[in-house]
Amino acid sequence: MIIEELEKVLKDAIVSKYPKMKVAVAVEASDGPSHGNFTSSVSFSLAKIANQSPFEIAKFLAESINNSISKGGLPSLSKVEAVMPGFLNFFLSADFYLSELNLVLKEKEKFGSSKIGAGKRVVIDYSAPNIAKPFGIGHLRSTVIGQSLYNIYKFSGFSVVGDNHLGDWGTQFGKLIYAIKTWGDAQEIAKNPISELTRLYVLFHEEAQKNPSLEDEGRAWFKKLEDGDKEALTLLKQCTDWSMKEYDRVYDLLGVKIDYAYGESFYQDKMGEIVELAKKKGLAKESEGALVVFFDEGEKMSPLILQKSDEASTYATRDLATIKFREKEFGPLERIIYEVGSDQLLHFRQLFLVAKLLGLAKGTELIHVAHGMMRFKDGKMSTRSGKTILLDEVLSGAVERARKIVESKSPDISTREKEEIAKTVGIGAIKYNDLAQDPKTEVLFDWGKVLNLEGNSGPYLQYTYARAKSVLRKSNGYLVLGTGKNKLKDISLSPDEHNILRHVVKYPMVVTSAAECYSPNLIANYLFELASLFNAFYNNVSISKSEGETRDFRLALTEAVSIILKSGLGLLGIEVLERM
Repeated sequence: MIIEELEKVLKDAIVSKYPKMKVAVAVEASDGPSHGNFTSSVSFSLAKIANQSPFEIAKFLAESINNSISKGGLPSLSKVEAVMPGFLNFFLSADFYLSELNLVLKEKEKFGSSKIGAGKRVVIDYSAPNIAKPFGIGHLRSTVIGQSLYNIYKFSGFSVVGDNHLGDWGTQFGKLIYAIKTWGDAQEIAKNPISELTRLYVLFHEEAQKNPSLEDEGRAWFKKLEDGDKEALTLLKQCTDWSMKEYDRVYDLLGVKIDYAYGESFYQDKMGEIVELAKKKGLAKESEGALVVFFDEGEKMSPLILQKSDEASTYATRDLATIKFREKEFGPLERIIYEVGSDQLLHFRQLFLVAKLLGLAKGTELIHVAHGMMRFKDGKMSTRSGKTILLDEVLSGAVERARKIVESKSPDISTREKEEIAKTVGIGAIKYNDLAQDPKTEVLFDWGKVLNLEGNSGPYLQYTYARAKSVLRKSNGYLVLGTGKNKLKDISLSPDEHNILRHVVKYPMVVTSAAECYSPNLIANYLFELASLFNAFYNNVSISKSEGETRDFRLALTEAVSIILKSGLGLLGIEVLERM
């Protein structure tokens, strides 16, 4: 990668002048064309040791590197500038731009992939809806961020395992089983499983308010589950099967495919090992009949319950058993990434610490990628289903709104094509609205922005891709830029062309940063800027009607933009359209 090459060049220049000084050398993308493509502030670190001004050091380093450039030793660079108060700005050469452009055209959607994860395996835990409950809008963030991280890590060379840690265990399922046994009708449940199971669960709580002894009935059925009662387990499996049929339909709409769905119930016979290990290690202490892990005062965390006073397991025990299983089944693991809401921050702090104290995941990094909640512009969202905002309703609403836009802009295309465009644009709009935000922040849901064809939205990027493909279809092809004669030297680049080239070369670094920071939004923001630069280019210059090498270059640039847009949107799990 170019940034690594520049850091090596800079290190060599430093060693030539300051052989005994050791400082961290970092090069990063600059914030504008006047500051070159990349910049470094290493001179400030050296100044503290060398007793010289940062600018004097920067001037020497720039002169040293420029001497190498003039001798032909650094073909990737055209020049390096020292600027006050001591920054170094690196300017890439026309040779490098051409080689990167040709690389995009050659590698196509593989451009930007890497092998940084070669030989490393990660597990990504995401989505995790609760069985027998509607797939609400609250699960969208974990599902689409988790799937995007899965895609990004695979693209970066990692071996990736996706696991849907279904919520299918706990006292609530004892209550649900009691409700099914008492008031349920198998035929009615089969017709509309999620709705009917939700109704039965709500009915249990309504009846329990009148008759509190029903709570004991619920706990008794959950105890049967934990004891392996055949009838109880059969009913739970039926609830899971009913629910997954509905969830799989939603996943299909979202284009989400998760490798495994080991629910919490899968670990019911593995939790005893965790409790015994905690006792053996002296971590589990009895408190009011329960087994609890107390933390040192410096940790500033409340105790973690491993086993309740009635010997029922807890969410934490099941998560610890899950870590142990994943290590055995998929290991050795480089890391386990949990894409779960920020309301679980304390739980994961406790979980990760206890896991390490128990000797679990010894060589595995445990990461909680916490996402903020979703809010709606008016503070609420109308829905047919009551309090829970169903994801299915949001997706259907997006497709319907997109259909109206397609009808108004392209009334003459076939009904089938209108439906295809509406579905791709509507679903993509919902996903992009989420993924364009920093995972840690809240997401504001505003229909006006979600489906905007002009601003930072999924439809805008899809439209830009379709525009680029239209230009290429109408061009009747172009000559691939050669590598022998550097044609860029014969072309006077417009500012728009130069800006696109500057941006194209950043794509591999952005993908790597997104993986390292667990932030798909870095890719989304990069793509928005690329699309904006291309649309300015499209509006300001003639592409197909230009002549000779200029035409070939502009068409090559257009194809490179389309390739990266398709690749980047693919990493976000968003489909593109050849025509819109």
